[in-house]
Amino acid sequence: MTPTAADVPRTRAAARTALAAARRPADLFPDDTAAAARTYRRLARLLHPDTAPAAERPHAEAEFARLDALWQQHTAAARPTLTTRRRTYTLGAPLVTGGLAVLREASYEQDGTRHRALLKIPRAVTDNDLMEREAQALDRLARHGDRRHRAYAPRLLESFRHREAGTGSERRVNALVPPDALVPSGGFHTLAEVHDAHPDGLDPRDAAWMWRRLLTALGWAHRAGRVHGAVLPEHVLIHPGLHGLVLVNWCYSTALGDRVPALVARHRAAYPSEVTGRRPATEATDIHLASHTMVSLMGERTPKPMRAFLRGCTLPAEARRPHDAWQLLAELDALLDRLYGPRTFRPFTMPTPHP
Repeated sequence: MTPTAADVPRTRAAARTALAAARRPADLFPDDTAAAARTYRRLARLLHPDTAPAAERPHAEAEFARLDALWQQHTAAARPTLTTRRRTYTLGAPLVTGGLAVLREASYEQDGTRHRALLKIPRAVTDNDLMEREAQALDRLARHGDRRHRAYAPRLLESFRHREAGTGSERRVNALVPPDALVPSGGFHTLAEVHDAHPDGLDPRDAAWMWRRLLTALGWAHRAGRVHGAVLPEHVLIHPGLHGLVLVNWCYSTALGDRVPALVARHRAAYPSEVTGRRPATEATDIHLASHTMVSLMGERTPKPMRAFLRGCTLPAEARRPHDAWQLLAELDALLDRLYGPRTFRPFTMPTPHP
């Protein structure tokens, strides 16, 4: 039965019960657009993780993410297209709901051909500024970075403001070319997925090519005057077959010498002191984050000489860490040569998920 205004929960407990019972958007939201928006706003207020007791907060975050996913599905059905000055996007299902934004499948027609896109939509209007940062960073990389390295970052189609029907909320949306749209075979994975697939640690010989390409991506960005600011496992995509890498989520990026605007709370321990202390970020900030990511990826399988190398990249004092990713790459290559001999292509595959 479709809910009505009288069915809207009035307490947090009732909201949790209604959400748990919902199997589809229609179980929560009325058919009327305005009533559906009011229901969503009330549920969002009742279920927001900040209102939950500390002990319940992790579960509350999962509930809030599910509410947001159901709302996105509801709005997709009610508003199947989104039109800008340049394109009309046909919206698909949400792919990922992160702490900052929702990634939605989309497609658009251009020159008689249908093209795929990803629409990155902030979950809160207060994060519009972070979406603008990403658009500015990707635009700068496209204009000023070395074109040989363009594949190391997403390609921005356009960035625009969109006013949401019903709520009236205006959100900054970034339209991106999906990384796998540029690779016929598809098959990108995050380093978080690689880590989960190798809980005992990734073989350092496999980690080596990922590390080398990550340093190349950072050297390219730094030469263009940008600090990524969030080089975390879920923000690094790799293509196993082609040994490709894409550094995504530039929402936390900043100019060299400016402060990183925000951090991903669950990864707070991975950040260097200049980020948590709200001090200027430099090339060494990204190098610290990238090195911490590689440490977590290899785990106990990291050879002792490589551990010493990584310790130098994660020193507490920003000034004592390496600042030149290109020079660091050369030093890494020398270390790898001492450990494993001349470089050869080492095939890498991800385990096939169980059905």
